[in-house]
Amino acid sequence: MNKVKTSLQKRDKDVNWHPYTQMKTADNIIPITKGKGIYLYDEEGKKYMDVVSSWWVTLHGHSHPYIAQRIFEQLNTLEQVIFAGFTHEPAVQLSENLLKLLPSNQKKVFYSDNGSTAVEVALKMCIQFAHNKEKKKTKIFAFRNAYHGDTFGAMSVSEKSFWTKPFESMLFEVVFIDTPNSENIEDLKIQIKDLADEVACFIYEPLVQGAAGMLMYDAEDLNSLMKFCREQKILMIQDEVFTGFGRTGKLFAANHLSEHPDIMCFSKGLTGGTMPMGITTCSKEIFDAFWSDDQHKTLFHGHSFTANPLACTAGLASMELLLKEETQMNIQRITQQHSDFIKTLSLHPQIENARQIGTILAFDFKTGHGTSYFNEIGKKLYNEFLQRGIIMRPLGNVLYLVPPYCISPEELKFVYQNILEVLDQFND
Repeated sequence: MNKVKTSLQKRDKDVNWHPYTQMKTADNIIPITKGKGIYLYDEEGKKYMDVVSSWWVTLHGHSHPYIAQRIFEQLNTLEQVIFAGFTHEPAVQLSENLLKLLPSNQKKVFYSDNGSTAVEVALKMCIQFAHNKEKKKTKIFAFRNAYHGDTFGAMSVSEKSFWTKPFESMLFEVVFIDTPNSENIEDLKIQIKDLADEVACFIYEPLVQGAAGMLMYDAEDLNSLMKFCREQKILMIQDEVFTGFGRTGKLFAANHLSEHPDIMCFSKGLTGGTMPMGITTCSKEIFDAFWSDDQHKTLFHGHSFTANPLACTAGLASMELLLKEETQMNIQRITQQHSDFIKTLSLHPQIENARQIGTILAFDFKTGHGTSYFNEIGKKLYNEFLQRGIIMRPLGNVLYLVPPYCISPEELKFVYQNILEVLDQFND
């Protein structure tokens, strides 16, 4: 008797719980069987253009043969080794290569396994930095609308919302301030100065707050705020989990700034979207506060897969691809195509606040009710684009593009054309 083949979608529903998903009403979990370049293919053979880089992680396209080959070679050499008391070539080389690209004050690399934990490590570094110097500094500055991850420390420094409400009584104290602009910068400085002696650090997403709806602000204003924090001896954590590795049109958001943070956080594009990894880098001053004969001054943090050789190798391969002239030209070309498209997009009556930095393009779908993650139009737009073979995952009524750098000019034009058609279709 032939067994009836159960669909991957049905099997998934029986056993899996998906992120940021109300499982009772989730009716469009799509089974993906393979990926190539900017395309993902479902079990029926339909292909989808992944123009959100699968949650902003895929830099060079899916199943990149060079990254795959490098991982395969490493897998046959060394797949894993405890990183406490041991080291290996991929971890040393990745740290060396990354530090060469970062602001000159970044001197040490601490490995973890995702963006949230990269942030946790950074927060612990700052709080223990003060503790090791026998100072009590426990307050933290963060921006309103911030998002830094879903672990408890990362939630604490993120905007309080429906996501964090069940845990609010368990989150530590954070002082939230507005993102800087020419009108509020002096007031922000006063607010910061009043609490400076109690503040362990200031954590921020540079230039664009991704999960908040791709909210963007100017480098010049952030520079001014960073310079003031430096004068007040406030440590700064620059969360480049999203903005790192070319997304803003430059290698890092740091390349738009003249001021340097004390600590930087990375993940997402770090391995080209191939394997999970987080990195927290820091200045010599931070590291030196832990350098001691006193064992109690150790940074007691670690993960079983810290500096996993396979993930480090993926990071090395992705970085090589990122630095190629072809990739850098693609980044500039996507940036220019976005800039040209915004001129047309801004004229459409159904959208407002079209904005862009580098390869990140975003705009708000007019609903008359402002922007909201829970706006029902997001689901309708998501499904409409899926029908057209395009993966766009709106943040409520905020739509955005964060494409892999391998997307061709013609493919990007196809996406733009479909955006305009969908806007016309939903135009009141």
